[in-house]
Amino acid sequence: MAFEPRSSSRDGNQSNFEVDLEAVLKPTLLIAVQSSPTTENGTSNEGEIPDTGMDELSDGSVEESPPRALTWPTINDVHRVLRPLQEEADRVGKQVEQFAETLDRHSTDKRAKPRRDCTNALRLVDGYRKIARGTVEYLREIHAPEKQKRLSETWQSKVQNHFAASNYSKKQSRDSTNFTTIDDLDRWEQEEQTWHLFGLMLEVEYPPSHSNQQPKPFEERHVRPSKESGVHQYSSENKVWSHFLAHDDQAWERHTVVEWLKMCASDSGQDIETIFQDLETSADRGSGLWAHSWLYTKEAIKGQKRLRSWPQALAPDSPGIDASLRNASQTISLVTQLDPDAVTRQDRGLEKQDENFERATWLACWEMVRRGKDWEFLRQWCRERVENWRAITMRGDPRHHVTKDDKFDKDPGPAAGCQSRALWRKSCALAARTGVMDRYEAAVYGVLSGYLPSVLKVCITWNDHLFAHYNSYLLRAFDHFVANNLPDRIQRGLQDRNGTFKFSMTGGRRSQSGNQLVEKMKGVKSVSREANEPFKLLQGCLVGKSFDNFARSHGLQLARQQERNRRISKEPPQTESATPGDDETAPIRLDDYQITRIVTHMLLIYQELGPSRVNNGHDYGSETFVDAYVDFLSGAGKQQLLPLYASRLSPQRAVSCLGRQLPLIVERGERQTMMQLMKQYDIDVPGVLNKQLQIIISERKPEGHEGDETTGFPTLVILNEKKQGEMRTIRDGFMGDGITDDQHDLINGFEWYLLLDGYWEQTLATGALLYKYFLSKAFQMAVKLFN
Repeated sequence: MAFEPRSSSRDGNQSNFEVDLEAVLKPTLLIAVQSSPTTENGTSNEGEIPDTGMDELSDGSVEESPPRALTWPTINDVHRVLRPLQEEADRVGKQVEQFAETLDRHSTDKRAKPRRDCTNALRLVDGYRKIARGTVEYLREIHAPEKQKRLSETWQSKVQNHFAASNYSKKQSRDSTNFTTIDDLDRWEQEEQTWHLFGLMLEVEYPPSHSNQQPKPFEERHVRPSKESGVHQYSSENKVWSHFLAHDDQAWERHTVVEWLKMCASDSGQDIETIFQDLETSADRGSGLWAHSWLYTKEAIKGQKRLRSWPQALAPDSPGIDASLRNASQTISLVTQLDPDAVTRQDRGLEKQDENFERATWLACWEMVRRGKDWEFLRQWCRERVENWRAITMRGDPRHHVTKDDKFDKDPGPAAGCQSRALWRKSCALAARTGVMDRYEAAVYGVLSGYLPSVLKVCITWNDHLFAHYNSYLLRAFDHFVANNLPDRIQRGLQDRNGTFKFSMTGGRRSQSGNQLVEKMKGVKSVSREANEPFKLLQGCLVGKSFDNFARSHGLQLARQQERNRRISKEPPQTESATPGDDETAPIRLDDYQITRIVTHMLLIYQELGPSRVNNGHDYGSETFVDAYVDFLSGAGKQQLLPLYASRLSPQRAVSCLGRQLPLIVERGERQTMMQLMKQYDIDVPGVLNKQLQIIISERKPEGHEGDETTGFPTLVILNEKKQGEMRTIRDGFMGDGITDDQHDLINGFEWYLLLDGYWEQTLATGALLYKYFLSKAFQMAVKLFN
């Protein structure tokens, strides 16, 4: 939900939520009146069929009824409209206050030395993530049917091989009792995921010290393994994997991103049980037949064996088998055996229903692997469907966690010999490359082996593409690590330079850094639009470690938008200038308060950690996000929060930022509170007061009085000759006919000085200047009010 800043200083105490209430109230009530006419006794006529006699219809004409009198909405109608609006305003206001309270509670003294440890920052990020999670749960309760419908439509499009993200409608649906949309839920889900990613990347870049015993805000599975444990030739693959992650910083970073992508797919995708039910329906075999594998093909083979009276299994070269053993439509020859490799080995097909079953099964396996389901989950799923062989073929990923009953990954001792699964991974890559019947089967083997081309063929979203590349890079680096540090674990067949397994795992593509990959995806046709959305731009800069450039470049675009939209002040950049462009097409807009809020708090967290930045952490572009968020808080009526955020700006920027907001505060009590908060956060209070007067004077409208060019005072014009006993008439308006808004603003601006203790010399000097200014411009009414 985005809210515009209020536009009039006269409404200084009015929250912008009230403006939105009025804007929504009028059309809503008008629709209610027009769509629900009432009878004279007050009952609704909606849905009633008019009682029209046959005589009235016999001549093809209908007697016109007299126009109904317009019925105005009752007070209950007004309350029914106002209540959800007020609840929505309260919710958004509460979220803003929660973010500010979390920041103030966990922030350290800005004068303290920055820490290169993310312990305190993780608590702050965890607090923000909990706020986002609470909002997601709240919105899911409201939009559960719409969310389920959208997920179902997206899933059905995937099942039907229509791989386009735009296959389902994204129209926002509102009614008179609900003022949030399904898109609001999507954005908050993305925010929760973004905070999760931000915390994980902080742990990668600023690992917490071992001496700090802080609560783990994120999943235990992302705790980096210790470097103390060593490995040897006979260590289990799981221990070698942990040793690899402990000693390779880039591998740990990629592993973190891959696990985050798996959790995103699991949290935001269709429920896995619903997927299984939909796949069972789409397999065109009815329900309850998962455990019967290739049922229709099996019946065809049994029929041939009965006709031939053969006790042994059918063979592809059996006499007349090509002509007799064919599918129901007589278009292809069927396999003669039912082992999993029969289709590729014999180059034959299955009955259509069995082929659909096979594709649906591998699609389900892909969803489980993509969502990070462990092997125990896969094995149980396959066991229920009597497909144990599928679980065995997918067994071997070193990332699968060891359970108490799992003896396969425990140290077997020297007698067990080499436990490396490099050969298994290469076999999976070879199967994905040449020996599968479905692209999702190839994708599953591609994920397990790191073979990139087969996974890219089924990628739909930005997350899918990033997952495919990082997963491939990670497993490839692991194989190189084992080959260089434990060469005796590698089978001889894999060391043959001209052998079967010598092919590129990336399809000839060069490995790319995170930033290069993110920039490349902006040009991929299938995901270019998604890659340029605000949340993906933000997530991409976190993955690519380019947050500084992101904040600076997009902050400069926001600065240009501020220059166009700001009512009081126009402050051009002092050190940099924004790149020319159309604000309408800017990926991050000034009215997108959610992205502005997220980037603002990320900037403040980075200030806690003290990364090296331009101008000692205060460059103009980045600070524009904080400046814009302060504008939003002021427009939302949260003036007490302004000093907290302004104090995180550079001293000069904090003065100009608050100087724009003070004219909007007119109540004496609120002014006193603001003065106390500015002192509490060590803000230059006299500088802020001077700045707000400078802004008011620079933005005042040019006056129309004609005066003496040398003195600046108005010229006294005599309109008639002096006659005895009469007074001469002078020009109308010489003494001033009224007081303008600009004059009111100047007087209100000076009133702030009366709350400033210990600066009487500056206060009196400013008052004298304003007094002379009013006199020089003949603002006599303003002078009177000023006195």
